[in-house]
Amino acid sequence: MSAPEASSLLRAPGPLDGTGIGAYREYLSSTRGLEFDDYQDMWRWSVAEPEAFWASIWDHFGVGGSYERVLGSSTMPGARWFPGARLNYAEHMLGTEADTDSPAIIARSQTRDPRELTYGELRDRVGRARAGLVRLGVQEGDRVVGYLPHVPETIVAFLAAASLGAVWAACAPEFGARSVVDRLAQVEPTVLLAVASYRYGNSDIDQRDELARIREGLPTVRHVVGLDYGPHPVPDAMTWDELLAAPGPLSFEQVPFDHPLYVLFSSGTTGLPKAIVHGHGGILLEHLRLFGLHFDTRPGDRTLWFTTTAWAMWNITISVLLHRGAVVLLDGNPLWPDLEAQWRLAAETGVALLGASPGYLTACRKEGVVPPRWPELRQLGTTGAPLPPEAFDWVYEHLGPDVILNPFSGGTDVCSGFVGGGTWQPVYRGEMSGPGLGHDVAAFDEDGNSVVGELGELVVRAPLPSMPVGFWNDPDGERYREAYFDTYPGIWRHGDWVRFTERGSCVITGRSDATLNRGGVRLGTAEFYDVVEDMPEVADSLVVHLEDDAGGSGELLLFVALAPGAELDDGLRARIAAELRRNLSPRHVPDLIAAVPAVPRTLTGKKLERPIKQVLRGRPVEEVLSPDAVSGADAVPAFRDAYRATR
Repeated sequence: MSAPEASSLLRAPGPLDGTGIGAYREYLSSTRGLEFDDYQDMWRWSVAEPEAFWASIWDHFGVGGSYERVLGSSTMPGARWFPGARLNYAEHMLGTEADTDSPAIIARSQTRDPRELTYGELRDRVGRARAGLVRLGVQEGDRVVGYLPHVPETIVAFLAAASLGAVWAACAPEFGARSVVDRLAQVEPTVLLAVASYRYGNSDIDQRDELARIREGLPTVRHVVGLDYGPHPVPDAMTWDELLAAPGPLSFEQVPFDHPLYVLFSSGTTGLPKAIVHGHGGILLEHLRLFGLHFDTRPGDRTLWFTTTAWAMWNITISVLLHRGAVVLLDGNPLWPDLEAQWRLAAETGVALLGASPGYLTACRKEGVVPPRWPELRQLGTTGAPLPPEAFDWVYEHLGPDVILNPFSGGTDVCSGFVGGGTWQPVYRGEMSGPGLGHDVAAFDEDGNSVVGELGELVVRAPLPSMPVGFWNDPDGERYREAYFDTYPGIWRHGDWVRFTERGSCVITGRSDATLNRGGVRLGTAEFYDVVEDMPEVADSLVVHLEDDAGGSGELLLFVALAPGAELDDGLRARIAAELRRNLSPRHVPDLIAAVPAVPRTLTGKKLERPIKQVLRGRPVEEVLSPDAVSGADAVPAFRDAYRATR
């Protein structure tokens, strides 16, 4: 697929008056004598002078306190940020007395009635939960974990733990026991907060048996706190009300910059998931930058981004509180009772930033959804997978020219985005606007040379504050180095294929570990999906390339999950092949097109391209993935059987 031309500009950079990045630009001018003509000019300075840039983020957003210097060591891995600093992320999340009556959390759930908390109420509950954790013996460095839904109590518990310097980790209640134990047992928690049931759409989900198995698998847990949620209480547990029974002082342990804040987990399709440790200071600065300069969050703004507590977007979106915005929570089935439900909630609550998955936007487009417009909406964010160009057209057709469509990409690894957009950046059809401020990203070829206009590995050439402190139980850092630094010494390789344009925008085409190398030409999987899933007969798809060990072109295999009523006959196969040939190239025409009942995904929605490839190579399914760690695992044998039928 050729790169879009300059004529595909959908939105020019907007005026900066009243915006976060406009205020930051004025700050740099008045305090440092720096003047910037455009975003690219500011970005170049931010990566050329990283210490000056991150010091300005610290000062502009009022972090306070002192430090010895910005960057004690710039070596990757091993960079040391703000040595000597002491702070606490939770302190910056909870506001002051001046914010007491402002909304902080607006919660909607399919399990119970709506709930809302002001900053004053949030501060009170965090203080009470903190006091409750102290009564349970929680101290700095202890691990407090949750088996919890996306509800206000989860945010309260996390901030209470963080205020003590304890370390947080969580799994969503739709996870099975094995997946939860594989993750949470690694950090040896002392306190578990949990639910035993919830409602998903119009279905009651009973997780009492799973919770019992989880408790058996976490032998270090000394106390269980049960949240009254759904029809079934947590047995043999302290109640949430008991934890919050007594008020307590809202104080914050001042911890080093890299003190662990929370542990996030990789997808873990096979083996134990990576336990990625993020620090107080790195997350604080990165999220101040992300929401203040790119998502343009202002005091009083409301943000809705559907997520679960198992996805890094939970950790990211709640950080709107750093800018005194309000986070809108949606717990349950995001597609119930219909595709329009998220749009209605966003309009009803007047969100300024709405986040949606590419799959959701594509489904809305295919189903002819006409979303409402509301005056507060300034940005529509999207992440998790590439957004097809047609979805850009649909968004601007229905939401109008003033909304900023902001696809961004990063990951659990940095709990943020490397590339994305914002007020001062243009929006081009089918592209991400460009690298984020302070993020020195590029595309590298196999020899480690920076390339523009062609696919390369997405790399980060300089350290970032929110890069992991390390992996849990990785004392010598070997697993951490292998994960990101084994290809280009001293350079972070993220594992995505990316193409940067001459104007600075970029297109991510898929994971580099799922690369399709067809006749010596590297192809990204995302461009396949853009074409195939735009066909009305196809609901979902997955493509893999099986290389020929003898040096031949190998086999390109396309598996499709069909829309209701569709049939994969020779005519549909021919139309799929023709669409791929016309829109992409003859190299993109598969050797096999087969139907499967569903496309399996990780629990955060990523297609299992690499595990399916391993199964097709002959590895047993049970060695390749853990059923509890994926959705649609029952469909995996169908891929193997469809391929074998052609042999």
